[in-house]
Amino acid sequence: MKKAAAKKAAGKKAAAARTTETAATAETAAAPSKPPKSPGPSRSESRTALVRRARRINRELAEVYPYAHPELDFENPFQLVVATVLSAQTTDLRVNQTTPGLFAKYPTPEDLAAADPEEVEEILRPTGFFRAKTRSVIGLSKALVEQFDGEVPGRLEDLVKLPGVGRKTAFVVLGNAFGRPGITVDTHFQRLVRRWRWTEESEPDKIETAVGSLFPKSEWTMLSHHVIFHGRRICHARKPACGACPIAPLCPAYGEGETDPEKAKKLLKYEKGGFPGQRLNPPQAYLDAGGRPAPPLGAG
Repeated sequence: MKKAAAKKAAGKKAAAARTTETAATAETAAAPSKPPKSPGPSRSESRTALVRRARRINRELAEVYPYAHPELDFENPFQLVVATVLSAQTTDLRVNQTTPGLFAKYPTPEDLAAADPEEVEEILRPTGFFRAKTRSVIGLSKALVEQFDGEVPGRLEDLVKLPGVGRKTAFVVLGNAFGRPGITVDTHFQRLVRRWRWTEESEPDKIETAVGSLFPKSEWTMLSHHVIFHGRRICHARKPACGACPIAPLCPAYGEGETDPEKAKKLLKYEKGGFPGQRLNPPQAYLDAGGRPAPPLGAG
């Protein structure tokens, strides 16, 4: 009798153990999967380590995007400053599709300063906020004619006085039309440098100062291009392609996006994904790397 009772008790204990194990397995299966642990640095990273990591990221991005460039079509400083003003709250592609018509009709500041606002509005309608943008581009053209003899100034303090021109626009013009270093803090740049923990600042001028302190001034313009290119192509706002990212080991935010390499590849944009870029007339180096020109307005 004692042996039978002992055997029965052992059976109940084994059954209970199996039930517990099954429940634990089911609970584990139901639990949401966690992204891989970030291979990047911890929040206790020293200033020296931060500088080294930031500069290494820039070097590696330079290898990934050796053809990085401003993605607005322009032939002179006037076209660049107008195109940059028009790029607010729209895509560079849309601006590039719109400016050929604008510059064909108004090729100089003098021409645009004397333009009929309603005619300019009609041309700029595809860029959105076309009335405000019309006021800005006509206003800055008048300022160029009246204050700078129709020439775009090459100094920050002069550029920011023009209607519609802030520090971001000014640095785009200085860096790409005059070869004077500047950091372009657009939405992509802000997002990435915070993901990379280069800074915790959220205001553009403070981000500019914080990031600028990590790099030699001579690297600022190309740094901006590298970061913005990466933000548009791989490190997207909503679903970054972490599994296809060349700087994943250096990124504290690894795992915020898709980590599966094959799924991540499907998220790639522009030349990385085989799609047309932003410019109708991109640099030859971009075309040589497999990039394709964007279609003109109304094509396809």
